[in-house]
Amino acid sequence: MKTVSLFIPCLVDLFLPRIGEATIELLRHLGLAPVYHETQTCCGQPAISTGRTIQAVRAARHFIDVFKNDEIIVCPSGSCVYTVKYEYPELLKNDPILCRQAEEIGKRTFELSQFMVDVLGVNSTGASFHCQAVFHESCKNLRRLGISEQPKKLIENVSGTMLLPLTEADVCCGFGGAFSVQFPEISEAIVEQKVRHFIDSEADVLILSEPGCLLNLDGYLKLKHPDKKAMHLAEFLCRTG
Repeated sequence: MKTVSLFIPCLVDLFLPRIGEATIELLRHLGLAPVYHETQTCCGQPAISTGRTIQAVRAARHFIDVFKNDEIIVCPSGSCVYTVKYEYPELLKNDPILCRQAEEIGKRTFELSQFMVDVLGVNSTGASFHCQAVFHESCKNLRRLGISEQPKKLIENVSGTMLLPLTEADVCCGFGGAFSVQFPEISEAIVEQKVRHFIDSEADVLILSEPGCLLNLDGYLKLKHPDKKAMHLAEFLCRTG
């Protein structure tokens, strides 16, 4: 049984543990043995986005130390994967040894759907869920990692699910990390528009593969439209009913 290392984002650890649990369930279902390093911490993405370079470098160094011996690292968050793959080498460019280690570890780090489809060649998890669904394209996944077809392929192969088009699926949900805290009124206006498109689609479920987007969209739905549901891709792919 092949071992894979779990890279769990802090948002998942603190607010959305069910995503981590679903990720473990999926990987085990695929015949893999996921392991979790308890010493892992935040990847440093918030520090980078707010210009706190010293703290970001510290986080990058720690990540490399924790995961340096792992063959494959899988994460249910594309924005965190982007941080490791592309931000770390830039942060550590003044230290040739660490920079090279960052580049190597980045090659072994994958977003969940990317790993399943592109690395394992898996297009179906055997899940079943009778519903109509739409998919939100998270910014970092789509624009920085080129991840779009992978999650949609997995959704389309869930028995009983019909994937509908979502108007402006590739438009930001309004989270943007620190953006939603610094500009809450603008963020709410953006998420309101995204939810409106979801409702207009007449779909039952809004699926996405980024924890930050889920936190933002699901929070708004619970306040304004409690009859509507948003789910992370990992949770959706574990459904059997």
